[in-house]
Amino acid sequence: MADPDIFNDRMLSLGLARVSEAAAVASARLVGRGDEKAADQAAVNAMRDQLNQLDIAGTVVIGEGERDEAPMLYIGEEVGTGNGPAVDIALDPLEGTTLTAKDMPNALTVIAMGPQGSMLHAPDVYMEKLAIGPGYAPGTVGLDMPPAERVRALAKAKGCDAQDITVCILERPRHQEMIAEVRTTGAAIRLITDGDVAGVIHCAEAAVTGIDMYMGSGGAPEGVLAAAALKCMGGQIFGKLLFRNDDERGRAARAGIEDFNRIYTRDELVTKDVIFAATGVTDGSLVRGLKREPGWVTTETLLMRSKTGSVRRMIYRTPVDK
Repeated sequence: MADPDIFNDRMLSLGLARVSEAAAVASARLVGRGDEKAADQAAVNAMRDQLNQLDIAGTVVIGEGERDEAPMLYIGEEVGTGNGPAVDIALDPLEGTTLTAKDMPNALTVIAMGPQGSMLHAPDVYMEKLAIGPGYAPGTVGLDMPPAERVRALAKAKGCDAQDITVCILERPRHQEMIAEVRTTGAAIRLITDGDVAGVIHCAEAAVTGIDMYMGSGGAPEGVLAAAALKCMGGQIFGKLLFRNDDERGRAARAGIEDFNRIYTRDELVTKDVIFAATGVTDGSLVRGLKREPGWVTTETLLMRSKTGSVRRMIYRTPVDK
C-alpha cells in the first residue's frame, strides 16, 4: 500500500487537472460578458470545491491574497480532505480576468502543487522577472544585465542576430524605458495586456509560440507559478522582489522573506518536484480556449510533472446545463 504521507505526483496529477478544468468550465458563461469579478469568483468557487475533494492536506501558499482580502483560497487556507500528504499549492483560479471579460487571448486557470515547503511563499508585491527557454547554459542572461545586453547575450547563445529574437513584455507605463531599450537592438517585442504566467511559459515552447524571452515586472505570486511551469518544461527564470513602501516590506517579512535584495533562480522559487496544470479559458498560444455548444463545454488542459518532464495535453468534454 502506498504511504499516504508521500507526495505521489503521478496519482495526484489527474486530480490537479480536474481542479483546473472545473475552474475553467465555471467561467465559461462569463467569457466576453465584461464582468471580471463574477468570472473570477466563479473560477475561485469551482477550484476550491474540487481541491476539497482531493485526498491531501493542502495549504495555499500562493492564492487570492491575504486572509483579510480574500474569503476563499487565501494564503494559508487549508484545503483537501486532510487524508493525504501535506502539500503546498500555488494557484490563480483565473489568470487574466480582464482577458476573460473582454474575450481576449491567453486567459487561463492555473494551479501547481508540490510537497510541503516546495514553493517560495511570495508576498503579494511586484517582482522583476526574466525568463528564457530550455537549452541554454546557466548565466546566459541575468537580471544584473541591462535589457539590451540580455537580448544580445541570448542571440549570441542561440546563434542568431538580435533582430531574430522576440521578447514578451507586459504593456504597462512602467516598462516604457525597457521597451525603448529593447527596440534599439532590433529585437521584436510582443506586448501583452495581462497574463504574465502565460508570457513566461511561452519561452519554454519558443518554436511554437515564437517567444524567446520574457522580461519586466509583475506580480510575485505569478512569478512562482511561472517558475513551477518552467520546472516541468525546462528553462530559466530569475526573480527579484520589488517594494514600493514599508507596508509591502512588512508583507514580505510576514511571509518569511529575510533578504529583500535577493535574486531568486527557478530552483529557489520552486525547490522540489511539482505538478502543474493550466486550462485554457480563451484561445491562446499555449492551449485552446473553452468551446461551448448547446449542452456541452470542451476544454484543453496542459498537465505537467517536473519529476519526469512529462507534458500532457488533455481534451475534456462535459455536459453542462443549458
